[in-house]
Amino acid sequence: MKKIVVFGASSSRNSINKTFSIFASQQIDNCEIRVLDLNDFEMPIYSEDREKESGVPKKALNFYNILKKCDGIIISFAEHNGSYTSAFKNIYDWISVIDKIVWWNKPMLLLSTSEGNRGAASVLNAAYERISFDHKFKIPKFSLPNFSKNFNIHDGIKNPDLNKIFLEAFNLFKLNLGK
Repeated sequence: MKKIVVFGASSSRNSINKTFSIFASQQIDNCEIRVLDLNDFEMPIYSEDREKESGVPKKALNFYNILKKCDGIIISFAEHNGSYTSAFKNIYDWISVIDKIVWWNKPMLLLSTSEGNRGAASVLNAAYERISFDHKFKIPKFSLPNFSKNFNIHDGIKNPDLNKIFLEAFNLFKLNLGK
C-alpha cells in the first residue's frame, strides 16, 4: 500500500489549502494518507547562527523523516504576499540543511488555491520552479481560483473545465506514483 503525505502549506487552522490537499489525496484508492499540520512543526526561525549553536531542531528532523518514508507527496500552497507562507518557508529552510535531497525525488502533486481569481498561482509557480528543478519525475501542478465558488467538500471541484485540468494533473501524479 502506497503512503502519501499531504499538507496545506499554511499555518491556518481552517486552511482551504489543507482541505484541498486532503481532497486530492482522497481520489487515490488503496493508499495510506498521512495529513500533516504545519503547526505541529513550529520551530525557531532558521538562521545559520542558530543552526551552529543548537543544531537542527527535532521537529525538522521528524518532518524530514516523514517525507523520506513516504511514496508520494501532495502539497497545496497558500500565498502570503505572492510567496510561501512563513510557516512553510521556515520548515523548508530547516529541512534543506539536513540534506540537499529535500523531497527525495518522490512523485509529487503541487496545488494551490485561494479566494482570489488567480488561486495563489504566483506561489505555485515559484514552488514548481524550485521543487521541479532536477527532480526525477515531471511534477504536475494545478491552481484552483475562487475556492468557495469552485469547490465544496461534497462535490469537489464544481467547475467542469477546472475539474478536467485538475484531473490531468492528478492523473500524472497517480501515474508517477505507480512507477
